[in-house]
Amino acid sequence: MELFSGDYFLNFFMRYLHVLVGIAWIGLLYYFNLVQVPALASYGDEAKARNLTLDKLARRALWWFRWAAIATLGTGILITGQPDYWSNFYGKLSTAGIGHDAAITVGMIYAITMAANVWMVIWKNQKVVLANAVNVLGGGQADPNAAAAGRRALLASRQNLIFSVSMLWFMVGSAHFYGSAYGNATTQSAVNYTIIAVVVGAILQLNALGKLGGTAATNKLLWPYESHKNAMITSGILWLFLWLLSEFMFA
Repeated sequence: MELFSGDYFLNFFMRYLHVLVGIAWIGLLYYFNLVQVPALASYGDEAKARNLTLDKLARRALWWFRWAAIATLGTGILITGQPDYWSNFYGKLSTAGIGHDAAITVGMIYAITMAANVWMVIWKNQKVVLANAVNVLGGGQADPNAAAAGRRALLASRQNLIFSVSMLWFMVGSAHFYGSAYGNATTQSAVNYTIIAVVVGAILQLNALGKLGGTAATNKLLWPYESHKNAMITSGILWLFLWLLSEFMFA
């Protein structure tokens, strides 16, 4: 069966699965940020309805969300783990592929950070929120830590929304844009570009985690996360900066 031969299995089938589970992951990320969170905010004083939504709907969505993230990460590692995948970055082949390697590197680092956010921040804190919802529905007292946990999960989720636009740009662009558009790019320019993109991403990530002034709404540095509209604007600014920077550095 040709599909399961080494070449087609990794170069086609794993890519197909990678896109499939990636749609589930990023689709749910957009659902949470653009649909569920704004909708829950509109519930007002209807605490029971909100807790029922968290328990019956959000819990199920979070299950698919976090496992789709793992599946996307796993299939991506299988694709990029092939022996000759990164050869251009080390100058072994034509310089036409150096842009590809820089793009896929930045895309992967953003994606890995996003997956880490899912499991180490969003899910960790959402478990507190979900447990509180069940407890309150059962007649128990509200957990005073639930609001802070929900806030931390929200910040990380909106940071993932911000990363997602550039991450998808680099994932698709590595093969269909950066791999051929910048024939004059050098290995050094690709390395320098990657370093700048990673540093910018790291600053944003630290900000979302509250390391640059805390997680309180009074922290003005958290403007990108205070609404889904702000996050969308920030995602566009990040993408525009990274694209224009690549035009300048790879020309």
